[in-house]
Amino acid sequence: MTDIVLHNYFRSSTSYRVRIALNMKGLDYTYVAHHLRHGGNRAPEYLAVNPQGLVPALVWSDGTMIAQSLAIIEFLDEMQPEPPLLPFDPHGRARVRMLSQMIACDIHPVNNLRVLNTLRSRYGADDAEIASWFRHWVNETFEPLEKMLSESPQTRTFCHGDTPGMADICLVAQVANNARFNVDMSAYPTIARIRDACMALPAFEEAAPAHQPDAE
Repeated sequence: MTDIVLHNYFRSSTSYRVRIALNMKGLDYTYVAHHLRHGGNRAPEYLAVNPQGLVPALVWSDGTMIAQSLAIIEFLDEMQPEPPLLPFDPHGRARVRMLSQMIACDIHPVNNLRVLNTLRSRYGADDAEIASWFRHWVNETFEPLEKMLSESPQTRTFCHGDTPGMADICLVAQVANNARFNVDMSAYPTIARIRDACMALPAFEEAAPAHQPDAE
């Protein structure tokens, strides 16, 4: 399929998630960049695609638009079942969704660009205060996430077993964001180990922000 379009931004961790998933599925797509810091996501032509004005947004080959990265990833898993991004058993699927949502729902929403910009514009936060805010909310979730991963027999090479899936996708994208805010990863050896295992795979490495056409 070559008629898939991904509207995204190279530095967006949610966009990074979807790029990894598309690569893992072996799906070709057209890359359309929207520069978030320059307001490209608020341009009328993009709002006509996704009225929420957020990235990523996937336009499938039949013209269907899907926003929200986890919804996109599960859609891709249903449309292209191999390789699976979620386990087949209900307990495993619930665990992978839980781990994914810890990052996607508890860290990202309070640390995304529009929230950080609001801290700066409305409350006068400076760079150091914004970085401190970012690290605080990462640590609030990474501490229990590290414990859950390190103590579970279901954690092996990756978050769940020996093949990467949706939880690993979320983990890798978050760790990439962490580096920009100098999050100390020494307290999270299991998370760091899983991230390194993922980055040894072409699907993850090729989706990295630095390798995208709009990278700066």
